[in-house]
Amino acid sequence: MSDYAKLAEAALDAVAQAASVCREVQAGIADVRAITKDDRSPVTVADFAAQAIVARILTESLGPILLVGEEDSKFLRDPEHQSHLDATVAAVRGVWPEADEKAVLDAVDIGSADTHHDGYWTLDPVDGTKGFLRNQQYAIALAYVERGQPVVGVMGCPNLPRDFSAPLDTPDAHGSLYVCIKGDGVMELPCDEPGAERVTIKRLPHEENEEVSVCASVEKAHSNVTSTDRILERLTADGIKVGHPVRLDSQAKYAVVARGQADAYLRMPTRKDYVERIWDHAAGSLVASEAGCFVTDIFGNALDFSHGRGLEKNKGVIAAPPRIHGLVIAAIQELGVGQP
Repeated sequence: MSDYAKLAEAALDAVAQAASVCREVQAGIADVRAITKDDRSPVTVADFAAQAIVARILTESLGPILLVGEEDSKFLRDPEHQSHLDATVAAVRGVWPEADEKAVLDAVDIGSADTHHDGYWTLDPVDGTKGFLRNQQYAIALAYVERGQPVVGVMGCPNLPRDFSAPLDTPDAHGSLYVCIKGDGVMELPCDEPGAERVTIKRLPHEENEEVSVCASVEKAHSNVTSTDRILERLTADGIKVGHPVRLDSQAKYAVVARGQADAYLRMPTRKDYVERIWDHAAGSLVASEAGCFVTDIFGNALDFSHGRGLEKNKGVIAAPPRIHGLVIAAIQELGVGQP
């Protein structure tokens, strides 16, 4: 087994177990809210629990690691948030029975590494906060970044159906899990059965007479809708038929484009100074690119993960199969979208 394959297997185990705990937290949203007296607490608990579990499993499998996570334990260590800590420890014990407060807090803080290394992990423990709270789509996204580029990616989408005909606004019983190594393609399997057979997914070329569907957030604030609409209007003016958007939250959008359920994911900047975070795109972008999509910023530049916790040298994200990607980039250039 190659070094990357070992990393991928450890990451698959970590994400699958974190997804299992997130499912339990989501199923018991009312109970968590009752304990913490906080409407947003279920996703807070799931965030911390998922990060603790991923950090622990990676460390057990691989030894000491460098993990750049979205969370740190400061919030949980505040005595005013003891109820959140209690709920987090209870959630973690679903897969880590002997966990106590100190072990969970220490595991969360493994994610406090920085990016100034040749290789490191980056994690978004629950990507899609509002999707999680609506009992809809979210993702646990983990990637290993080497010399500024993701080389291993695992993305768990606990509520995402593998059946394209199933609704995206209700949780699926099994969910979808994606694992990929740069240059080796991407495989899909049930999120609740990490030992199941893995199916290679490959994006088919988009034909000229086919309708184009855009994968969009349920939360419109996540992207500049006005810019997206202008681009789609430009495509329509060029004779391209644009269909209804496929709406869902989180990095699951990358998977939906990768497997051909939608044709493009456009994340247009919502303001001039906004910088995308590395954990929001590392795993998902690798899933899409390994399936045969082009993933760049809105100017066609490759995403550069070598500038700390943000994609400082990039603006927005476009993920699409080659033909659609070219049409979108051309429309952006013609319209001057995103220009200073």
